[in-house]
Amino acid sequence: MSKKNKIDLYEIRKKIVYDFMGEKIYVPMKIKELMVVLGVTKEDRPQLDKILEELIAEGKIEVSKRGKYSKVQESSIIGTFVGNPRGFGFVEVDDDSIEDIFIPSNSVNGAINKDKVEVIIVKAPKGKRKEGKVKKIVERANSNIVCTYEESPNFGFAVPDSVKLNSDIFIPKGKSKNAKSGDKVVVQITKYSQGNKHSEGKVVEILGGIDDVGVDILSIIRTNDLPEEFPVRVENQAERVGKEVSEADMAGRMDLRQWRMITIDGEDAKDLDDAVSLTKEGNIFKLGVHIADVTNYVQEGSALDREAIKRGTSVYLVDRVIPMLPRALSNGICSLNQGENRLALSCIMYIDETGRVVDHKIAETVIKVDRRMSYTQVKKILERTDQELVEEYSDFVPMIDEMAKLAEILRGKRMKRGAIDFDFPETKVILDEKGKPIDIKPYERNIATKLIEDFMLVANETVATEYFWREAPFLYRTHEAPDPEKIEKLSTFVNNFGYMIHLKKDEVHPKEIQKLLDSIKGKDEEALICRLALRSMKQARYTTECTGHFGLAIMNYCHFTSPIRRYPDLQIHRIIKENLRGRLDSKRKKHYTEILPKIAKSSSDLERRAAESERETVKLKQIEFMSDNIGQEYEGVISGVTQWGIFVELANTVEGLVRIADLVDDFYIYDEEKYEFYGEKTGKTYKLGQKVKIKVIKADIKKRTLDFRMIE
Repeated sequence: MSKKNKIDLYEIRKKIVYDFMGEKIYVPMKIKELMVVLGVTKEDRPQLDKILEELIAEGKIEVSKRGKYSKVQESSIIGTFVGNPRGFGFVEVDDDSIEDIFIPSNSVNGAINKDKVEVIIVKAPKGKRKEGKVKKIVERANSNIVCTYEESPNFGFAVPDSVKLNSDIFIPKGKSKNAKSGDKVVVQITKYSQGNKHSEGKVVEILGGIDDVGVDILSIIRTNDLPEEFPVRVENQAERVGKEVSEADMAGRMDLRQWRMITIDGEDAKDLDDAVSLTKEGNIFKLGVHIADVTNYVQEGSALDREAIKRGTSVYLVDRVIPMLPRALSNGICSLNQGENRLALSCIMYIDETGRVVDHKIAETVIKVDRRMSYTQVKKILERTDQELVEEYSDFVPMIDEMAKLAEILRGKRMKRGAIDFDFPETKVILDEKGKPIDIKPYERNIATKLIEDFMLVANETVATEYFWREAPFLYRTHEAPDPEKIEKLSTFVNNFGYMIHLKKDEVHPKEIQKLLDSIKGKDEEALICRLALRSMKQARYTTECTGHFGLAIMNYCHFTSPIRRYPDLQIHRIIKENLRGRLDSKRKKHYTEILPKIAKSSSDLERRAAESERETVKLKQIEFMSDNIGQEYEGVISGVTQWGIFVELANTVEGLVRIADLVDDFYIYDEEKYEFYGEKTGKTYKLGQKVKIKVIKADIKKRTLDFRMIE
């Protein structure tokens, strides 16, 4: 092709971009019409096709099924900006079907982490992440930011704790509240950054010195805008609630105080909101799941209720609990304490030996727990590893043994239908009295924790099923099927190991995922495939529509069993009680239909905030713990592979990064499809799930990063 033709085609591309997209040529047209308008000959058609393919890949033009080309209509999307320390970011959209949108650093337009933004898609390459630019800031989320203060003679500046806020904040003289260098402070932004200028702010609160006890966790609490102290009005309302259950409260309720029942919780739990009972009538198990009737004390629209809605959930940080309800309620009258009369909402289920619920009754009850037991005690009793304990609880051992049998039946039924069980250990951080981590270990589920889990699951399903068929306004816990693209990618990957996921019309049944997890148990690739399967799942959330729970492989599911610590549970208790009392008329149904969508959205968002905060405090203490172990060597498993490095998880659940720059024995190439690095000369590979040895080389508590180095 001649030089002249190359120049002509370059001009053609410009003409398409500036005229076609600028709407001088605005009518969708087929290729022949387009060639005439652009003056392209048949000889140059292949080059025009190439240009059009490039512009389609860039998301600038589109072609219809009838072969007509047109400008891509610019549409904006509202989402949440997630910053990155390197200047770029992503926009998360509430719609799970839309993947996060990449925002280059030159398209951020002053947005900072957690801002609600309006974004325009500028590139939409097929099979790859969309790229966009921030059109405008819809709502600022970071007016108050936790920082470390640094002072200078005539001014100061504050370095944000969050690595997602990558710019220091200028503090003018007289706006520091006399903070000293190294103090943790809360800064209110008074002027947001524009261009190369830093944001400007003032110190509104001094949390304490950087090394003061508890300041590290307090910083995370403030950063994530978690509520701490209850308003005085709320505390007063909680205190006014009676210390004992009155006769008037018990009137008209089903009296179950003669039923043998126990609570099973962690040793340090104080908010006991579920008790269980079990008897057997012939071949039928009579299982009672008795839940604290919190709604008797938290009236709709009261100060207590409004505060509970704002909190959404209790938050369990490494060194403290931030409760949804004041402790006068959560640890007092609402807690199902041993030997005390308590109001409950009971789900009594009649279950046959196949695990089928053949009948059930939901009732307002009054109960009295016989024994407060711990998971550890029940585990020892079931395994018969502590004879003294067996003798101490001899009156309850037969019931506990029957509970274990029923739990096994329920679990087997659940697994048979295809429920997915990701059995990853949680992290248990042991702190001393000054908040310093002295040990970190995995917290495994055991036979006792699974027993309670099985009973709560069947109660939640039973309640949801009844209210689905009643067609009453309700809050469900739903979990949507994963995106076909992610499952297809997982299927392709596991084929490399000889495993198969059967897809039907690009969809997968949860049973296929569980079959995969069963088939890899004990294999070297177990951790690798488990993690990839988990990453392919969507997040569960609260909805008013009952669309099913993919992970549990059931259509009807809700959260009924924890009203002390979760607002959705408390909310559906109100609906259930109004129905039981015959008050759920058309007016009340209309009321719930109006308020529930907002509560579902708020509860889902607040649940995510709590989970992120919990993970953040665990990560902080993990890094602090490992800072005392610099130079130590450990065995671990590769838990993540990215283009900038390899994540390794140790047996104690701590995860660190081996930076690719520190792999100096070869030049390593990143294979995104296989989640691995391979050496160009040696052929050595590092891939997900592989066991490796590492040395701890750096623990940066401030940046919350942990660096490892591979050991040959």
